[in-house]
Amino acid sequence: MEILKTIITIIFVIDCIALSAIILLQEGKSAGLGTISGAADSYWGQNKGRSMEGALVKSTKFLAMLFIVLAVVLNLSVFN
Repeated sequence: MEILKTIITIIFVIDCIALSAIILLQEGKSAGLGTISGAADSYWGQNKGRSMEGALVKSTKFLAMLFIVLAVVLNLSVFN
């Protein structure tokens, strides 16, 4: 059981580092305030899911869910 806890802890640390890096790579939401009225009609507004920013958002959601699941698993009384 101790080996499993060590493996999950290593995955948790890697997840924390990756999540921090991906969050820092994202643009701020205030970056596009100058084009509030026309942002939805632009090419980047329509294809946001296929752009690099869309991939970063999806990766952030996945890593955040993994972070929460691993944090809960590591705090179970099974490992204590």
